[in-house]
Amino acid sequence: MPDAVTVVGIGADGWEGLTPAARAAVESSEVLMGSTRQLALVPAMDASRVAWPSPLSEALPGLLREHRGRRICVLASGDPTFHGIGTTLVRLLGADAVHVIPHPSSVSLACARLGWPQHQVQVVSLVTNPVERLHPHVQPGRQLLILSRGAQTPAEVAALLDARGYGSSEFTVLEQLGGPSERIRAARAASWSEDVDALNVIAVACQGPALSTAPGLPDDAYENDGQLTKREVRAVTLSRLAPVPGQLLWDVGGGAGSIAIEWSRHHASCRAIAVERDPDRAKRLERNAATLGAWVTVVQGSAPAALDGLESPDAIFIGGGATAAGMFDACWDVLKPGGRLVTNGVTLETESLIAQWYKAHGGDLVRLEVHRASPVGTMTAWRPAMPVTIWSVVK
Repeated sequence: MPDAVTVVGIGADGWEGLTPAARAAVESSEVLMGSTRQLALVPAMDASRVAWPSPLSEALPGLLREHRGRRICVLASGDPTFHGIGTTLVRLLGADAVHVIPHPSSVSLACARLGWPQHQVQVVSLVTNPVERLHPHVQPGRQLLILSRGAQTPAEVAALLDARGYGSSEFTVLEQLGGPSERIRAARAASWSEDVDALNVIAVACQGPALSTAPGLPDDAYENDGQLTKREVRAVTLSRLAPVPGQLLWDVGGGAGSIAIEWSRHHASCRAIAVERDPDRAKRLERNAATLGAWVTVVQGSAPAALDGLESPDAIFIGGGATAAGMFDACWDVLKPGGRLVTNGVTLETESLIAQWYKAHGGDLVRLEVHRASPVGTMTAWRPAMPVTIWSVVK
């Protein structure tokens, strides 16, 4: 790898917007790397120009090795350490080997144009993420700044907002921020239908119904065939799983996917792998995850065999198939130290196994009974749901 790389942030204002230090870094380079658009913003000079190939993540280490020993300057959009290549280079080379000269980010420029307080804005990148990733952030009163993948992203975002009941949200598209072709247009999300430049940022002042990210969404938020961990049990189960930002959950016997989905909705960096043997349920689970904007990978197959080769989890929920031979051992063996395992049981057979595991490994054992009010003639009475035994343990 090269001894050091300089990363220069550049905006739509191009060469004219660079500081003297940034210009000096570009002019003194022997190799200038960046996207075709970014390289076109810099005047001709002696440095060799290398346009990013696709996919960049796979090619970048080889490019750096190829030009080792030469002064490398990398061009990046805006602030290179804000959803930019600067963080990728630091991860590859280490912080000491990367010198960053930032430019105002598109978020800074957008907030300046809109008069929004930057520390209160939620930034969501759709550069490499599907538009459904917006769902957990769409809440009444929130101010969202969305980094677009391209010219089609505003229309996709507007359609998602309208479908969620947020069509009345203030919807602003800011194009070519900081450059001579800068343009800002506003409308309601439901009425957005404009063509835009590929270099754009979307601002949304959300107006619509709330859908909490706290555990225990209404049962009717999920498309299901009855294979669903019910709302009250789900909330208790997730409290035992204890989601932590950046961690991975296995939801074994995913059903409608409610546990995996609400784990992932806890924080944008929470991930889940849901294993479901029934192909129709697996497809339904994928639809639920997309609708609710959860980061869930669905594996269609029978556990424990389907667990082989999966990334080791920080937490495991066994919601189905607990009585399958070797299920508990297969899960316990790969669970990370400090990880949480939770199993729910409603049948005598599953409860018998849970009792054995509890005796061997300790943990916390709870029996949950829920009664719901329902009409009896002209009056109201309590109807009990099946009691659920919840075992949770920390490895």
